[in-house]
Amino acid sequence: MGFSIEQFNDVSLKCQSSAIGKHLPNALYVHCSALPALDRALQDYEQHARGATPQTKGATLIKFNTNKPTLSYLFYPDFDKEPHPALQASLVVDLQTLETQYRDYSTSENPPILHRKETFVTKDYDGYKQFADLTRQEEDLGLLENSRFIGTRQQWLQRLAFHNVEIQGHELIQYQETGDGTEEKEASPSKDTPISKTYSPGVTLYSPPEIERHKAALARKTLSRPVRAAIEAGLFESKETFFDYGCGYGVDVEQMAGEDYESSGWDPYYRPDDPLIAADIVNLGYVINVIEDTGERREALVKAWDLTRQVLIVSAQVLIRDSLSGQIAYGDGIITRRNTFQKYYEQEELKTYIDQVLAVDSIPVGLGIYFVFRDEVRAEAFRASRFRSRATTPRVRDRARQFEDYEVMLDPLMTFVTERGRLPIRRELSQESEILGEFGNYRRAFKLIVQATDEEEWDAIAEKRRQDITLYLALSHFGKRPKASELTQQMREDCKALFGSYKKACLLADMMLFSLSDLENITDLCQMSSVGKQWRNSFVVHISALETLDPLLRLYEGCASRTIGRLESVTLVKFHLNRPQISYLFYPHFDDEPHPALQTSMHVDLRDLEVVYQEYDSDNPPILHEKDAFVLPDYPNYDKFAKLTQQERDRGLLENRSAIRHQRGWLQCLEENCITLTNHRLFWQKDADPYKLKVLRSAMETRRRQRKAKEKKRIAESRNEGE
Repeated sequence: MGFSIEQFNDVSLKCQSSAIGKHLPNALYVHCSALPALDRALQDYEQHARGATPQTKGATLIKFNTNKPTLSYLFYPDFDKEPHPALQASLVVDLQTLETQYRDYSTSENPPILHRKETFVTKDYDGYKQFADLTRQEEDLGLLENSRFIGTRQQWLQRLAFHNVEIQGHELIQYQETGDGTEEKEASPSKDTPISKTYSPGVTLYSPPEIERHKAALARKTLSRPVRAAIEAGLFESKETFFDYGCGYGVDVEQMAGEDYESSGWDPYYRPDDPLIAADIVNLGYVINVIEDTGERREALVKAWDLTRQVLIVSAQVLIRDSLSGQIAYGDGIITRRNTFQKYYEQEELKTYIDQVLAVDSIPVGLGIYFVFRDEVRAEAFRASRFRSRATTPRVRDRARQFEDYEVMLDPLMTFVTERGRLPIRRELSQESEILGEFGNYRRAFKLIVQATDEEEWDAIAEKRRQDITLYLALSHFGKRPKASELTQQMREDCKALFGSYKKACLLADMMLFSLSDLENITDLCQMSSVGKQWRNSFVVHISALETLDPLLRLYEGCASRTIGRLESVTLVKFHLNRPQISYLFYPHFDDEPHPALQTSMHVDLRDLEVVYQEYDSDNPPILHEKDAFVLPDYPNYDKFAKLTQQERDRGLLENRSAIRHQRGWLQCLEENCITLTNHRLFWQKDADPYKLKVLRSAMETRRRQRKAKEKKRIAESRNEGE
């Protein structure tokens, strides 16, 4: 029998509060020997999984997943003997269906390995002190920084080689170069031992070059992407002060000063004598990725945070496929041809780094761009606003004399209900005294509004706001869900009015999240959607229509965007239906070209949040057809898109999908069908062969007749069903 949502929520909470085991964002890892020390509910949960299969015998670690009802048994046969044991096998048990999935790593040349072994066991475990001592030594040498890049055996050996370190048993050996070029061992360095950069045997030696960080500064004429993102997010709605830490040439400082903001900056090369000034909004723009020294990198982030009163903007280069071509690996980054250092972060790695250094929960707003708020209430308000869908105030249908007399007075009330989905409470509306003085309470005033409008439209607005809040709270489960006290007063009132209580809103959010694991349901919702297009094993929709999708589909996409952020200027969102993955597609000329070319894509694997970026061949890129299918009917130029699609269908241009997927194939198709395409309009080629043109026209008329006959039949069937 599967676990209920309430039982799983209890297990998840017990995992998050457990003093035993290693905590990761969505899991708790515990050594089998520590099971008796866990909360009884977790022990029962594990026993339920163990009873599903005899294959758990010999497991070393148990992984309690906190975002879905699965439990994993991990086999590390050399856990006690090896300082960083390799994973031999894993067994995943689904607590809902009791189905199991086994994976063998025993033949892998690069298996996953463990670090910080003492975190999995209790303090009375034989070997705990030995494990902890080794971890401390590795931390002192910086070996465990950027943990995403040391998770496999080969990555770990590369890290050891760079730091000239060897581990024998559980003893750390560091090599130092002597004056005669030989190497000298230094065993188990203490915390105060100075660290020297050396290289293990078999690694090519070279002297680290003198990095010229200042050359990484860019000469721009416009605002940088991170500062533009802050402006678009409304962070500068009031006259906030601005400081740019590591400002380079100072373009952002000058641009913001030109907009009448109090603006200043500092740079160690270009403005070394300018003072460091605390400000409401501080920008650390593409600074940490050009600092090769990990200690200085951390110091820069901390100093910028110390100067921040309200919001810190942190940005860094993110890893893009083939971006390292022709460059030299150095430390945890690369040295460019200009002799500057670049640390290319994975998007999730960047968030982890910011969060760990500053002890915060940073918010992704774009590729390599994060906001860090001082005030947690304001941070939650910003998170919630990102999942707020648009709503239009219902149109006045009945202009009765009584309503017309009060229309101007009631307009602010209508706007408020449109924005919040509920009536205001005391002191939420600046026009309160006037409205209450006339009507006595808001309910009586709103009753008059309902008489002049469509009540169902107001109900739909309230339901839309419920969905927005449920989505926001469901996604907050992946981080630290806010307490009621960490919400704005408006949000607390929203939950009370729309759900009855914050607790009930959270329960509904968890139920929604719980149902996300059913990919068949996701597929059904995609197929039933009135907007968007079905591709092979995927569903694609324009970004402007995303908020109109079923809440579960919005949640599916939110699992990627909340943690990773979206591709800048994303055009289409692609839901993969055969695996848990979201893709963001950028077509820069979607609006003005009839068949726009795909320029960039970003793929997010929802299982491990791995991100892959891809740029497409500009000579023969994939192109888009039937643009009207991806957008809503109120999208600009929708009618023009739809008309072109119908013409192309009538002329048979869209029948061979595989042949027209790329630009060259499409141009060949137009040529073969004697067609030119100009500004979303089709024309017959003037020099086309007359006989061929006659055949093509005849085929077109046949398709039109067939289409109209089908439409007529469909309308008749619809009428019969209505009767």
